Amino acid sequence: MINGDVRDLKIQTKVVHGFKGYDEHTGAISYPIYQSATFRHPGLNQTTGYDYSRLQNPTREELENTIALLENGKYGFAFSSGMAAVSTVLKLFDPGDHIVVSDDLYGGTYRIFGEVFSKYGIQFSYVDTSETGQIQNSIKPNTKAVFIETPTNPMMKVADIRAAAQITRSKGIQLIVDNTFLTPLYQRPLELGADIVLHSGTKYLGGHNDTLAGLVVVNDQQTAEKIKLIQKSEGAVLSPFDSWLILRGIKTLGIRLEKQQKNAMEIAYWLRTQNKIDKVYYAGLPDHKGYEISKAQADGFGAMISFTVKDKNLVEQILGRVKLIIFAESLGGVESLITYPLVQTHAAIPQEIRERIGVNDRLLRLSVGIEAADDLINDLKQALE
Repeated sequence: MINGDVRDLKIQTKVVHGFKGYDEHTGAISYPIYQSATFRHPGLNQTTGYDYSRLQNPTREELENTIALLENGKYGFAFSSGMAAVSTVLKLFDPGDHIVVSDDLYGGTYRIFGEVFSKYGIQFSYVDTSETGQIQNSIKPNTKAVFIETPTNPMMKVADIRAAAQITRSKGIQLIVDNTFLTPLYQRPLELGADIVLHSGTKYLGGHNDTLAGLVVVNDQQTAEKIKLIQKSEGAVLSPFDSWLILRGIKTLGIRLEKQQKNAMEIAYWLRTQNKIDKVYYAGLPDHKGYEISKAQADGFGAMISFTVKDKNLVEQILGRVKLIIFAESLGGVESLITYPLVQTHAAIPQEIRERIGVNDRLLRLSVGIEAADDLINDLKQALE
């Protein structure tokens, strides 16, 4: 929104209009895809502000400014995948540094911590970050950051971001929050004291299961300069077309996530009435351990549900019988997806940690889409029978 202070608008409006709102050169409402690897210099030692798309591209820049706006941050960065974003953030640290990490988190994140960056001398401790005391007790003299997912994937634990930020600030270390599940529409960790927020833009921000993307937002200029150096040097940047796809997806984030959350609430309550279901994990249920914290730090509960069945044989039956709900990895798109974390998203996590956090052979994860809730419930019902 070029001709106004977009930061004063409500988040539901910000997602629709983005940073500029339109192309200042042509007036195009759909921000253009600048599908160019390089840009003409007006003359020696002169630039239009764009030289080479690995360094910067107008379409990617609009997305980066938009995600910074939505997270109420100053500097945004767009990467070729969520894991590329995580990898870049980890490169802010040095050999010998220690990071406290949520023990319940996406398996791909665990894999890159344990199998890649541990080889470079970075140390990790995995704790239940929904217990603030465990964060405090896990900090060592060489701890440089706390990395949390909230709600966690797949057990939907909720960490108190404000409390975690008080600890990290008192220790002079950074708080990193993966905000993929709630998006800035419902949760803005920088406002709660976090230093770095990241997203798999593939999920809710894109919203259509059609592109990969990763996003990072920070407020500190020195941190931003370090991330920019890594981004332009390694080149794991988001392409112009994929940047446009994420921009387009963000425009409908408000209405998509609102509908998805409404569906998730109905499905969570329905699942609790089924005698073949053991436990339901959804942050929007009033008896969820993190319910009050969620209400205090977020504007919504999201649309991710995990549940355990009483008989492990039901897992294969459900996955084989669902018709409308799609058995597939990933989450956050308009289509409802069901996943078996034990062998899909969390296979990289050691058995000892999986058993401790509850990722067992009876657990299923449901990413609720925008379909009619009754149709989704009927599909689950017939799959359970």
